[in-house]
Amino acid sequence: MGTLRNSVHLIGRPGMDPEVKTFGDKKIAKFTLATNDKHYNDKMELVTDTQWHNIVARGKAADTVEKFVRKGRLLAIEGKLQTRQYEDKDKNKRFITEILMDEFMFVDKVSNEEEQKNDTE
Repeated sequence: MGTLRNSVHLIGRPGMDPEVKTFGDKKIAKFTLATNDKHYNDKMELVTDTQWHNIVARGKAADTVEKFVRKGRLLAIEGKLQTRQYEDKDKNKRFITEILMDEFMFVDKVSNEEEQKNDTE
């Protein structure tokens, strides 16, 4: 049960190609992931609620994300919640909640055309 203390599992689509930064020999990849929930409102109309999540991958996970993750691909990710604090340019305290990704897998299939594009990059 110890692994359940801070565990996040999401299935969604990246809203952008990953943004990758290198600091010395360390690499960080960031992207946003959209998840959708559907429900009926009081008028019995189907409503889609989209939530956006900030995803961060480090090290070897960042290498894999950089190579394979693209906007719109359906992903399943596993990670943990992380909240950071920083000061903006006006000295106001700001907080950001991110998901520090441990693993991911594709839920959809990649086309042969996309696969060949990734192999040549």
